[in-house]
Amino acid sequence: MTARRLAGLLRPHRVLIAAVVVLGLAWIGLNLLGPKLLGYATDLIFAGLVSSGYPAGSSKEDVIGQLRADGRDTLANVFSTTDLVPGEGVDFAALGVVLLVLLGVYLVAAGFMLWRGRLVAAIVQRVVRGLRKQVDAKLSRLPMSHFDRNSGGDVLSRATNDIDNLQQSFQLTLGQLINSVFTILGVLAVMLVISPALALILLLSVPVAAVIAWVISKRAQPRFAEQWGTTGSLNAHIEQIYTGHSLVKGFGRRELAEREFDEHNEALYRAGSRAQFITGMIEPAARFVTDLNYVLVAVVGALRVASGSLSIGDVQAFIQYSQMFSRPIVDLANFSGQLQSGLASAKRIFELLDAEEQSAEVSQPVRPGPTRGHVVFDRVSFRYLPGKPLIEELSLTAAPGQVVAIVGPTGAGKTTLGNLLMRFYELDGGRILLDGEDIARMDREDLRSRIGLVSQDAWLFHGTIAENIAYGRPDATRAEVVAAAKATCVDRFVHTLPDGYDTVLDDETSTVSAGEKQLITLARAFLIRPSLLVLDEATSSIDTKTEALVQHAMRSLREGRTCFVIAHRLSTVRDADLIVVMENGHLIERGTHAELLAADGTYARLHAASSATPVDLIS
Repeated sequence: MTARRLAGLLRPHRVLIAAVVVLGLAWIGLNLLGPKLLGYATDLIFAGLVSSGYPAGSSKEDVIGQLRADGRDTLANVFSTTDLVPGEGVDFAALGVVLLVLLGVYLVAAGFMLWRGRLVAAIVQRVVRGLRKQVDAKLSRLPMSHFDRNSGGDVLSRATNDIDNLQQSFQLTLGQLINSVFTILGVLAVMLVISPALALILLLSVPVAAVIAWVISKRAQPRFAEQWGTTGSLNAHIEQIYTGHSLVKGFGRRELAEREFDEHNEALYRAGSRAQFITGMIEPAARFVTDLNYVLVAVVGALRVASGSLSIGDVQAFIQYSQMFSRPIVDLANFSGQLQSGLASAKRIFELLDAEEQSAEVSQPVRPGPTRGHVVFDRVSFRYLPGKPLIEELSLTAAPGQVVAIVGPTGAGKTTLGNLLMRFYELDGGRILLDGEDIARMDREDLRSRIGLVSQDAWLFHGTIAENIAYGRPDATRAEVVAAAKATCVDRFVHTLPDGYDTVLDDETSTVSAGEKQLITLARAFLIRPSLLVLDEATSSIDTKTEALVQHAMRSLREGRTCFVIAHRLSTVRDADLIVVMENGHLIERGTHAELLAADGTYARLHAASSATPVDLIS
């Protein structure tokens, strides 16, 4: 199944593959001429050297007759296969022509091989480029739940390490496998013409070597699958430790991290060693068979020369052909290990490509006009895992321009509501309406273009501060970027940096603090001025003074827009038009700050807890 899908990747390039096959056949044909020409040159030299030892004027038949009369029948048999002309010596003119033709044959063959190599490289790169595009497109279509179940390191390993390994297998297959097969067939045909008996001896090695390679490679495939799976686990561990290296050091867990790394590394070592050891057995076993055949050909060939059935040049050519015949057999045996490794990687890639995707877009999506921001959660139900409901029958309405704060203990489902509004996950029940339209009937890209999201994780990419702010609006002018930065207090610290707005940073940069990163993400949302805002703990990394400034800026941003504010710090939501309290996936309270305090319920207790000192909370 995997091999058939790999062949499907090559099908669009069948014209180029046909050209590779034709060039390979031409190269093989010219190389097959080489030993024959060398054998002919050997016969010319041998005949010339022998001829110089006999007087001119006599004939080949006279020399052979005299040898037989002297009882030297073996030598007479050898001479009978040569173009013996007594007294003439070596025909250097004919020898020179043969060697020039041989040189031309090898030069042309080298040209064909160079041309073929470039075509193979082009095919492989195009196939891998297309496969990377498929994987990239697939990643964009995967639901968030897929990344909840699979580590980022393993997904990354499939998209990088496995594709690189598969690329090597493709290069090997197109570059060597086809040539090896046709070389075996071509050499066998020539050898059958020269000596069917000797060819039969070599032919016996093919099934023996093939059986050896098949038996060993079958045992190697599970080991390669284990090797690449372990590689994914190791990458996941490295990614986790690297992204959290400050915490690992801060909590003194470096030794534990190193110990876990050693465990993953040792598992990879064992899996890789077993796979390589098993495939390493193929070449010596196959080479033993071919070497044994080489000895048999040499012995039987010598006997055939002695009997006068073959010339010395023919035997020399046949020995060269036997090496040409044996080499691709050994190569094929070696290829089997790499091919098994490539198949294991291909299986992991296809598993990613076959992973369940997010639900398809509707055939005729609804495209509402300008968004007013009327949002209704109508009896919404959702669960991350089957059988473990998180949100059940939740209903909530946000009027246009209203600020709705969602508060509650950790794990209550607050962030989930924002994710559902963005359609990062699909509902298990109920519906969400935007201006009266079910968002399930809207195109995801269109829906998300109307919503500005500022999450509690301040994600920045490698680029300048200005580019990060303009991420949602790449066409924004520098003046617009600066205005958004000023509105969200970014401008206050940018001028302390060496390159100002052109300072290059990324998600791991130490140039700016965690709070400053969050401010940049707020500026990013401010710049796009969306119709809806989802602020998920957007001020969690900001100090109290800066928070007051940002709250003032956010009020201007929220004007005329519906805003969902997800917060733990209740001081950030006091001025919200509506505060809803979530607990265990249910809305248990709703009202304004004053109304909820007066009700003396869960919100009042949360407010009291947020105002209490740590000693009060413990007591």
